[in-house]
Amino acid sequence: MIVTATPDLVLDVLEAGDPVTQRVATAKLDALKSSDTDFAATMDAEVNKAAATAAADQSATTVPEAQSGVVNGAPVQVIKKPASGEVYRKFEAFILQTFVETMLPKESEEVFGKGTAGSVWKSMLAEQLGNQLAKGNGIGIAKQLAAAHPATPGVTGKAG
Repeated sequence: MIVTATPDLVLDVLEAGDPVTQRVATAKLDALKSSDTDFAATMDAEVNKAAATAAADQSATTVPEAQSGVVNGAPVQVIKKPASGEVYRKFEAFILQTFVETMLPKESEEVFGKGTAGSVWKSMLAEQLGNQLAKGNGIGIAKQLAAAHPATPGVTGKAG
């Protein structure tokens, strides 16, 4: 059986969204519609125009957080800097998860279930146990990594 995106499905998705955003998107598509130009060329022109606008906005001033959801502007990605040592704590939680998962009994179908579902439940239990163990004092991995790699105030991370 092949599932195709029928116009009804597309319209249902469009109508489920925000009405203001729907009107803005429809107006943009109507403005882009032209019979004599290639769609790909039109989209490339719009991407270049958006990139130029984003570069101009970035060189001006920073956009306040309240305006970051503007529909016509370039997409804004807000990246929160993790708390001091949070990355190392998550790494320690992952290591503890693998330790706990190997320590759990292999033949435990009566507790977790059979097949894939049982292994998923067991993995979820190991993940939560690892997170809880790391939230406490852990086993010291996070502390050692944080001490070996002190945070420098001028360094910022990249997205993507």
